[in-house]
Amino acid sequence: MAVTGSITTRFIDEKGVDLGKTLIEKDYLISVYPNLLNQFDTPMLMTWGSNFLGQLGDNTTANKSSPVQTIAYGANWKSVACGYNAAAIKTDGTLWCWGDNSYGQLGDNTITKRSSPVQTVAFGTNWKQVSAGWNYHTAATKNDGTLWGWGKNNLGQLGNNTATHKSSPVQTFAFGTNWKQVSCGVIHTAAIKTDGTLWCWGWNADGQLGDNTLVRKSSPVQTFAGGTNWKQVACGYKHTTATKTDGTLWSWGNNNNGQLGDNTTTSKSSPIQTITYNTNWKQVDCGQNFSIAYTSAIKNDGTLWTWGGNAYGQLGDNTTTNKSSPVQTVNGGTNWKQVDCGYKQMAAIKTDGTLWTWGDNSYGELGDNTRTSRSSPIQTILYGKNWKSVSCGRGFTAAIKDGDF
Repeated sequence: MAVTGSITTRFIDEKGVDLGKTLIEKDYLISVYPNLLNQFDTPMLMTWGSNFLGQLGDNTTANKSSPVQTIAYGANWKSVACGYNAAAIKTDGTLWCWGDNSYGQLGDNTITKRSSPVQTVAFGTNWKQVSAGWNYHTAATKNDGTLWGWGKNNLGQLGNNTATHKSSPVQTFAFGTNWKQVSCGVIHTAAIKTDGTLWCWGWNADGQLGDNTLVRKSSPVQTFAGGTNWKQVACGYKHTTATKTDGTLWSWGNNNNGQLGDNTTTSKSSPIQTITYNTNWKQVDCGQNFSIAYTSAIKNDGTLWTWGGNAYGQLGDNTTTNKSSPVQTVNGGTNWKQVDCGYKQMAAIKTDGTLWTWGDNSYGELGDNTRTSRSSPIQTILYGKNWKSVSCGRGFTAAIKDGDF
């Protein structure tokens, strides 16, 4: 019998190593068997929820209410983005897309849907960050600072000064090699440059481009607020939200559900601050549903806040009542790390590596092996403390986790 702190087991190998301890302590196992380190450090891509267009990437069109691996398998996924389709980047810098492809949003020079990941025709091993839109377009940045878009372009959302759809990646009209981060909405796009300037293009009927007009743009324009201290931007259905390096949070566009967080339901065509004003906002994301748009953000103190439409409990405050100013999820806590908003659901990861989901669950997009909607956070059926990043799409969810051995 071996004793490990307060834990006693009878699982001892021929070297006297307490194998029972390895069931609960990853660091201990690696210290005894260092050759297993790489097997623990194997980020796998898991998906669940709606799959009628192959957006789970498991080579089927069957919905899944608990996480499954994509057919590409592999242990080198770096980041994933979900919209109407899915896109992900591997640690080798390659970019893969799957799901619906009606307007060429998979970037493989076809309009054929894919139920397993395919590479864009641009290929390359220098893709850095990708965003999947909610109305058939995709955008991504490369390590060289260039910005590319493909898919539907009826309102100029690709930013290449045309309204022509593209089934393979094209550069924005602004060109340049200093693009840092991009986000796709339903029919608009926003991006930040390395100089801290913020640019928007596409549909602008509700002022979501933030240039103090309602005129759509097919090439990038700066927001009315200007400035060179923008840090991160997120696009929703008809609204946009962004943080600055000073920790302030700004929103603009449609506000029918209070998704701008200024305690009103009045739309704004130029950036305004949330009602809380605070200067400690860290990361933000926007929900994409046209009738129940909502927003979520994490502060530097690790607290998670949500506001806007709440018909499916996606604000996680144990109600289904809309909120026009930020409220905390009922789960509370000060250890939230990353949050992502979907069509009617939300998902977030804590600093302890646990993954939590809430909101609509019609297709199993909460990953708890049920189709019961939740108005407060719950863990996926896989549980675990090795989740790294998560993204919510239209009726489905994808996340990257460290692999099991």
